[in-house]
Amino acid sequence: MEVIDSHKGHITFNKGEEIFVEGDRPFGIYCIHKGKIKLSKHGESGKEQIVRFAKESDVLGYRALLGNEVYDCSAIALEATEVCFIPKKDFFQIFDNSPSLSLNLVKLLSSDLKRAENKLTDIAQKPVRERIAENLLVLKETFGEDEDSGCIKIILSREEIANLTGTATETAIRLLSELKTDRLIEFVGKKIKILNAKELLKRANIYN
Repeated sequence: MEVIDSHKGHITFNKGEEIFVEGDRPFGIYCIHKGKIKLSKHGESGKEQIVRFAKESDVLGYRALLGNEVYDCSAIALEATEVCFIPKKDFFQIFDNSPSLSLNLVKLLSSDLKRAENKLTDIAQKPVRERIAENLLVLKETFGEDEDSGCIKIILSREEIANLTGTATETAIRLLSELKTDRLIEFVGKKIKILNAKELLKRANIYN
């Protein structure tokens, strides 16, 4: 902690700003102090695919740093976001001298791999309707709900929801409207509120 406190940098990003960019080389790791971030890739056609989200206390950039590789995705702030930056030299100094940190990073890598495998399986096998429902539940689990309104505590455009699901924006809009018509969700301004999580689980084909 002494090494981190004496060398870390504090950086603020506005909504839409890039923390790091796909294809760049890492010079350290990022710890989110406040805010929300999306990690996304672009295919050959230029279409964005949202890989996952990150929030307060999450760590970013460690996979590329440990593998001595370029970033395989970009990290973009979804709102005003504050991060701490730990330089590469200091990170490896801590990593080499802290078995507990090494073990926790292995656990993080394992969790990342499991999440990536599950997402790949979903995209390959699940219909879009099921993926939309599942992603709404994932957003609720990841960011929680506002105590007053009951809305999921993140604002995403319909295009971003489509990019998370791996479908066209028009399809995402139509399926979200179906869920609204069936009274499983409602729109409160730009936010989404889940009205019937139990039925949404069934629509997502999740029973465990």
